Order: sequence, then C-alpha cells, then structure tokens
Amino acid sequence: MMMKFFFAVALALGTFTAAQAQATFGVRGGANLANLSGDLQNEDQFENKVAFHGGVTLNFPVVEEFFSIQPELLYSRKGFKSNSEEYTNLLLQKRRREGSVDYNYLDLPVLGHINAGPLYFEAGPQLGYLLSVNNKTELYDGDGTRIASDKDAKSKDGLSEFELGYAAGFGFNASNGISLGVRYNGAFSDFVKEDLNFEGDLTNARHSVFMLTLGLRLPSDN
Repeated sequence: MMMKFFFAVALALGTFTAAQAQATFGVRGGANLANLSGDLQNEDQFENKVAFHGGVTLNFPVVEEFFSIQPELLYSRKGFKSNSEEYTNLLLQKRRREGSVDYNYLDLPVLGHINAGPLYFEAGPQLGYLLSVNNKTELYDGDGTRIASDKDAKSKDGLSEFELGYAAGFGFNASNGISLGVRYNGAFSDFVKEDLNFEGDLTNARHSVFMLTLGLRLPSDN
C-alpha cells in the first residue's frame, strides 16, 4: 500500500510536468558520501561511507529560463561505517564494532531551480522510502569475542519506512544538457523507531548525505 502511494505521487508529478510547455526529461547519477546526524550516543563510532545514487528527472520552467521546478525519482544508498575502535556502552560494557550498514532508499525530491547563467542553485523537500537494509556489522566484547545477534541482517524491523527530508545544492549547466552539481540531503525525521541492533546508539539518528551528481537533460538546449 505504501509503495503504491509513493509511486502514485511520482506518477502524478510526472504527468503534471510532462504536460507543461518545454518540459524536459533527464537522467542523473553519481556518488554519495553518507553518514548519520542527530543527537547520537557514541557519535565518534560512525564514519563516512561512499555509496551511489541514480535515477530520472523532469524539469519544467516557471519563470522562463530563470526559475524551474524539478521533481526527481532516485535510488540512493545511504548508511555508515563503524570505526572499529573500542567504546563503552550505556551499561558500561566494553564493545567494538566492525563493518558497515547500507540503507537503500527510493527518494522523491521536488526541487526549485534558480538559474544564473551556467550556474544553478536548487532546494526543496524530499520524501524517501526505505527499500531494503544490508547490515554488515559485527559486534565484539572487550575480550575480542564476537557477540552473535539473532537479528536478520536484512530486516527493516525497528526502522521507519518513510523519511521526510530536504535537499539543497548548486552546480553547473553546460549548453549540451550535461550538468555537474553538489547536493546535500538531510532529514527532518529520525529513521529509527526502535534501535534493535546498535544498543541504543542509533536513537535519534538521521541520514546525512553529500552527493556529487552528474546529469543529462533531454532534449538539450542545442
């Protein structure tokens, strides 16, 4: 039901934008530098993780070539790496984590674009749906003994499937329809409802992603 609603919103936006004069279709992809933000326990345990994004865009002008609206539908991999250093948990027990976690999202940002010559600036809200999880983290006690977990590494239990966030960035538009930009994705909402795998360290956690993104708009201005 949730996925049907998500795609219905995307389809409605696509139908609306396609009906506008001079609406243009595009593709976009690039690299993510993902981590966590928020009021975290043991914040130093979380390190940046390199991942990727890719998807499609629609752009339609509102004020000639100065201002436009651009909804996008992107697959985006988020998450974090553990720094493998020993720490003390809330029960004063010594712990160490190794590995990383992937959170795979379908994101729907709706961005306002301001064009200043070849430069553009963008910002707007974003709705994300959690497609899947791949938890590749191993937990060890103070003696170096691996602590087994009975949790499914691919389970979404305890996580919010929907995320309300925002995106903002800037970039360069070439006359041949190619664009190169830098974007930040933040979240208004915590993605953990109940921390089942990280001993409470992910309570109040939010996704934080920097994106280096390459786009191609069709048709180009040439």
